[in-house]
Amino acid sequence: MPTSASTEADASPAPPTSVTSATSAPPAHGLTDVTASDSTLRRFLHGLPGVDTVGLEARAASLGTRSIKTTAKAYALDLAISMVDLTTLEGADTPGKVRALGAKAVRPDPTDRTAPAAAAVCVYPDMVPTAKAAVAGSGVKVASVATAFPAGRASLAVKLADVREAVTAGADEVDMVIDRGAFLAGHYLKVYDEITAVREACGTSARLKVIFETGELSTYDNIRRASWLGMLAGADFIKTSTGKVAVNATPANTLLMLEAVRDFRAQAGVQVGVKPAGGIRTAKDAIKFLVLVNETAGGDWLDNHWFRFGASSLLNDLLMQRQKLATGRYSGPDYVTVD
Repeated sequence: MPTSASTEADASPAPPTSVTSATSAPPAHGLTDVTASDSTLRRFLHGLPGVDTVGLEARAASLGTRSIKTTAKAYALDLAISMVDLTTLEGADTPGKVRALGAKAVRPDPTDRTAPAAAAVCVYPDMVPTAKAAVAGSGVKVASVATAFPAGRASLAVKLADVREAVTAGADEVDMVIDRGAFLAGHYLKVYDEITAVREACGTSARLKVIFETGELSTYDNIRRASWLGMLAGADFIKTSTGKVAVNATPANTLLMLEAVRDFRAQAGVQVGVKPAGGIRTAKDAIKFLVLVNETAGGDWLDNHWFRFGASSLLNDLLMQRQKLATGRYSGPDYVTVD
């Protein structure tokens, strides 16, 4: 069980001698005893330290006031660009829109070849082949939402078929949503079993991001429990939100999840990524989140293998601020594409 509460210790604990990624099935974290039954899992999750709401929000606000300048800011902007999962998840998505998004992910600024590529393009399963073709030959990944995104209201058989379709089409990553109704009703083992089944359906070719929809979990204690539940079940990433509800990623809920992955690695020897998604629109906000990562989980997470931004419009502002830093002026309205 983790020993740190939400407002304790700025420094990350020393990593264990052997740290692995969660990508594999079954989970290999040495905590299988706590998932042996519904009662043991409940006992473990409800035994996690309670979250000090005031302390958590005050620390998130305090870290958000940190300021970085010049060279450090240029580094942070490029790092943030490289962490963007450029996303389109609309009913009106077309192959042309997905191809354009893929081209933008590969070369965000066509006028500047020094600009890094985005981390991934995130689309619905039926658009995976189009996205794969658009980013072919680059290092950009293709992520696909699955498991009846965004509500998650479908049978397990339907959810697994959704995942298999995406993986068969070539998805490098799968973003699943948990059954929030089951979680809020306290059916933790049901949620755990569903995540492990999806993890198995991903095989070894696709990394799994588990979306909690933190805006629907009501309390910080629930977010902490969901974070540990997802990691115990084999998540490669834990993700805040679908971007489809009123409250999405916030500094406070992301800070809480960063504490969870830090503590999980210290205890289990497995490193898990974090992906805040929804509502992060400006370079200033993105940099605040990078400060949270560095000051909470540590530098090991400052890499797009372990931290991502789920966003659509964020990339535009990152590019605008990057160009402003290089030239001293903002470009006109046609400098970036409108997504």
